[in-house]
Amino acid sequence: MKVILFGATGMVGKGVLLECLDDARVEQVLAVGRSSSGVQHPKLKELVHADLYDYAKVEEQLKGYDACFFCLGVSSAGMKEADYSRVTYDLTLAAAKTLVKLNPQMTFIYVSGAGTDSSEKGRSMWARVKGKTENALFGLGFKGAYMFRPGFIQPMRGVTSRTGLYRAVYAVGAPLYPLFKALAPGAVTSTDRVGKAMIRVAAEGAPKQHLENADINALAK
Repeated sequence: MKVILFGATGMVGKGVLLECLDDARVEQVLAVGRSSSGVQHPKLKELVHADLYDYAKVEEQLKGYDACFFCLGVSSAGMKEADYSRVTYDLTLAAAKTLVKLNPQMTFIYVSGAGTDSSEKGRSMWARVKGKTENALFGLGFKGAYMFRPGFIQPMRGVTSRTGLYRAVYAVGAPLYPLFKALAPGAVTSTDRVGKAMIRVAAEGAPKQHLENADINALAK
């Protein structure tokens, strides 16, 4: 299986990348982003591309892939809806529309979030935008489209968040993670489990298209 990965420099994407490189089912990974992941591996190719809204000049490099793991995302904190929509909905759909044209038999897996609003009508801005993005992805015609909706994600294997606030939260919360996991196992997952679950879904499919933390953890086993 050949995989395209967006977001390999972020916490979730880096975790997914490490699992892909370790898994024999993944033959090759193409990491697409504005900067290099900093990882070197025989299975890894990188496409450093400045404009993630336009792929016309690099389409040939995006052909021949079986799955896309889309792990790009930003916090909505302090953002207006139009700005958040541009870096969430517009950016994701720009990549997805290109990929479905070039690889119609591809499986597309999108990292959304717990609480995403599929109705697109709720009070939470970020949840509406994520819901709109999910709904649009379902309508593009991929062989398979799956929305991962993780809640709390524990970084593993030395992976860290690029966002200072998130790093502080994880540092403070790390000692409590085992307790939190024991008390509410369905509310937490980890970067390695997200990666393992993505690979399994890309290879085998899943019983439903929206996958919450409990689903992700079950698929990762």
